[in-house]
Amino acid sequence: MPEELTLRITDLIAEAKGVIVVELRSPAGDALPPFEPGAHIELHLPGDIVRQYSLCNDARETHRYCVGVGLSPTSRGGSRHVHQSLRVGDTLKISPPRNHFPLAEDAPGFVFFAGGIGITPVWSMIQWCEANKRPWHLFYLVRSRQRAAFLEALRPFGERVTLHADDEAGGVFDIASAIAQQPADVHVFTCGPTPLMLAVEAAAAGFPQEQVHFEWFTPKQPSSTATDEAFHIQLARSGEAFEVPADKSILQVLEDNGLRVESSCREGTCASCEVCVLDGIPDHRDSVLTAAERKNNDVMMICVSRSLSKTLVLDL
Repeated sequence: MPEELTLRITDLIAEAKGVIVVELRSPAGDALPPFEPGAHIELHLPGDIVRQYSLCNDARETHRYCVGVGLSPTSRGGSRHVHQSLRVGDTLKISPPRNHFPLAEDAPGFVFFAGGIGITPVWSMIQWCEANKRPWHLFYLVRSRQRAAFLEALRPFGERVTLHADDEAGGVFDIASAIAQQPADVHVFTCGPTPLMLAVEAAAAGFPQEQVHFEWFTPKQPSSTATDEAFHIQLARSGEAFEVPADKSILQVLEDNGLRVESSCREGTCASCEVCVLDGIPDHRDSVLTAAERKNNDVMMICVSRSLSKTLVLDL
């Protein structure tokens, strides 16, 4: 399990309406573990709240992490605490960066779709593209210009940024038309609310799967049609074995038996609970793994995924 870091809040920036950027640095001035565009960190907040936020600063920076946090109207405590209670000088425990939304750095071109606060990983990606002189275009889709984070920083890029504000345009953006105009060899990266993700997924259906990349805020509807049935798990390292009933997840069963496994979202979106599969066929229900990774069947997210075989052998 990666070692947690204790970092100090060195700045809180009101970036847009309902969006705060939190800057974190080492209290001792040490360099931070490196990250790549698309990576996220987990903030450990009071009340055992753990939330994942994408890093939005330039990945070449080693002295700080910056995350953009949108205030959710249905906050379960995470974004509300960030907006209302954090102060400069506070310290926070965080997890080192993880990346399940990496750039395909050898792509000939990049097309980004960012919906609202989904701009945070995309802004880090754009900074990478600029540093490496790679072609890109951003479709930035927001409800209102007032809520568009990093708008001033994006302004110098001119026509490479297509901003669509629903309240100004009188309706939603035509995603299908935008994708239809893209070269066949570009890679498409999308982060934002579920309707945006589903619209891009449908419009980009003609692209090879390896050219279309998503980071989901909320769980994607699982493609599995399997019914929930009981199955068995064997833990290769400890030698223990348990039954997973139809109404519980693997993670819940492990916790019920006193085993601590790293987890966070419990919805299949953050990959904190990823476990290696040594034998058996997982029933993948997460929103993280690519089609190729699912086909390999060598890892799974135990908070939501189940089993298509009677037994799974896990590297635990």
